[in-house]
Amino acid sequence: MWKGTEEKTLHWCDLGYSSTLLQHGEKTFWLYGAPRCPPTRGEDETKNDRKEKIKREEEGRKKGKKKKKKRRKEAILSLAASAPSPGAVWSHRAMMKLLPLVPLLLFLLTTLEARPKPTALKCRTGPLDIVFVIDSSRSVRPFEFETMRRFMVDIIGNLDVGPNATRVGVIQYSSQVQNVFSLKTFFTRADMEKAINSIVPLAQGTMTGLAIQYAMNVAFTTQEGARPLHKKIPRVAVIVTDGRPQDRVTEVATQARNAGIEIYAVGIQRADMNSLRAMASPPLEEHVFLVESFELIQQFGKQFQDKLCGVDMCVEQEHGCQHSCVTTASSFYCECNPGYRLNVDRRTCSPIDACAEGRHGCQHHCVSTRGSYQCRCRAGYHLQQDRRSCTLIDHCSFGNHSCQHECVSVPSGHYCRCHRGFTLQPDGRSCRATDLCNGVDHGCEFKCVSAKGSYRCVCPEGQQLQADGKACSRCGTGHVDLVMVIDGSKSVRPQNFELVKQFVNRIVDLLEVSPHGTRVGLVQYSSRVRTEFPLNKYHSADEIKKAVMEMEYMEKGTMTGLALKHMVEHSFSELEGARPLSHNVPRIGLVFTDGRSQDDISEWARRAKESGIVMFAVGVGKAVEEELRAIASEPVEQHFSYSADFTTMTHLVENFKLNICPEEGKGKTEIRSPCECEALVQFQTNTVAILQSLTEKIAQMTARLEDLEKQIANKK
Repeated sequence: MWKGTEEKTLHWCDLGYSSTLLQHGEKTFWLYGAPRCPPTRGEDETKNDRKEKIKREEEGRKKGKKKKKKRRKEAILSLAASAPSPGAVWSHRAMMKLLPLVPLLLFLLTTLEARPKPTALKCRTGPLDIVFVIDSSRSVRPFEFETMRRFMVDIIGNLDVGPNATRVGVIQYSSQVQNVFSLKTFFTRADMEKAINSIVPLAQGTMTGLAIQYAMNVAFTTQEGARPLHKKIPRVAVIVTDGRPQDRVTEVATQARNAGIEIYAVGIQRADMNSLRAMASPPLEEHVFLVESFELIQQFGKQFQDKLCGVDMCVEQEHGCQHSCVTTASSFYCECNPGYRLNVDRRTCSPIDACAEGRHGCQHHCVSTRGSYQCRCRAGYHLQQDRRSCTLIDHCSFGNHSCQHECVSVPSGHYCRCHRGFTLQPDGRSCRATDLCNGVDHGCEFKCVSAKGSYRCVCPEGQQLQADGKACSRCGTGHVDLVMVIDGSKSVRPQNFELVKQFVNRIVDLLEVSPHGTRVGLVQYSSRVRTEFPLNKYHSADEIKKAVMEMEYMEKGTMTGLALKHMVEHSFSELEGARPLSHNVPRIGLVFTDGRSQDDISEWARRAKESGIVMFAVGVGKAVEEELRAIASEPVEQHFSYSADFTTMTHLVENFKLNICPEEGKGKTEIRSPCECEALVQFQTNTVAILQSLTEKIAQMTARLEDLEKQIANKK
């Protein structure tokens, strides 16, 4: 019982309750207890025993029980202060209504006292990008720098840090600037505190302007972790210095403020107030702070924290954001969920139609989804791995088309197509030859010509079709050793030299080249002589023609006499593949030139003919007839040819063929009787071919004349 308090207990057995009247000074109030009735005599002894037992248990309770009882009494005193004054009359009806509530009130009071007190809430500023710019010049003594560490740690400890909340960076400066950690480095207070405690002061000059420049150009860039400006996340720089800057700060601070950086200037002890005001953002009374000593910076930290911490506008007022609200330092803004964009009212959100923006890149169709899109292809196409382009489905690759020749895929399926010269049959799959030359293995050596329901073989001009109706006549019965000596001087020119190569290959086409048949060698000359390949190097016409086309043009002078000497002494030697004279294999030399020789040719031309070489001379352009005749064998008219131009020398091949093909063995000519059946059949075949060719030419001329007549009629 409290001092100065009088207790009186009254019982109402009829009501089932007991009450205690407490008198404290001039105030009187009732305390209603649990339901209780006066016990009988037998019950009274049992009751006393129970009270003794309870008393012993209460004496052994912990000290915490006494404190709880004390708080309960204090609550009762508080209730007494609001009780009615002495003399007030409580009606029986009013006391009856309040009696059931008294135990509940006592329980609530006990519960409230037992609840732990809530911890202090962290500072809720909304998202910030804050960079501490700390002066670590030589004027800051070690123990003073430690207070600056605690200043930063205390402020960070009350910020809501995180990648989507407040991001923190720290740089220190003296005569140079050092990045301690950037806005993207740490997102937990523990990591930040560890990095701050690891700072080693630079202990040099005080280049505050350089530090502000670094903060603007580096620390507050998106590469270093600052959020883009369009997100409207405040950028805050806290500059803490103890002296006068050794460089200019006004201009660079203005640039930083214009770049959207809010600057707080904190000066300690010897700091220059004018420099602080030049650095800080307006209003200056809210952004400039001067602390008398490092010991007081902790108290200032609490004031500064109050400046940063503000009201969570998204919680304190009706923001109206449809999706999410983001608090800033002094306001808020609305954001939409991914796939939505903010409407003009800056509150509601609408789905983004990615297809309507025209940047989807879909080849066929774009289908919008929530904030995104999907590309789809038309029927018959499938989507590629890039998820944008479409490729025709290859129905032919399924292997069930049954096309005889070709299968062609289309979006709706496939169809069959025949090779050239064939016609697709009604079944849509099989093919039948329209041109029998393409549809059968005709075996024609040179060319197959289709006729109605049949075909025939033809030979090039100057050759005759053989008895088998497929092969063409060649110098197949005569075996010769042929060496061609061609002019590669500068006067020929590269484009004409290519025509000379073609001329040589046409001659090769006339010959049956083989080791035991005709052998061919090639010599090129200009101011010097070069063997392109000897008689024994190649054994087929294809090999020789390939080597001819790969031959390089020499250019320079025209030493024809030197070339003849080389041919006699080297080209027709057994060492280079010429067969011995005893084998009676004709030796033929073909000299091709386009101009006058720069040396004497008469001696070596004579020696060549005396050694048994049959000499042919072919001249083009400015070739000298006298020299050609001197080279040619007798009769000269059969062994010398001339063409005025490189492009018109094809007839020289025919002249050469007519002179060398009939020769066989020792030079005898085979005369065939025109009455022989084979000769008649051959003549008939040649005649039919010529007539067919003339018929085709007449048809072409007739068609051209009709076209000309139509053109003339249209012009009229």
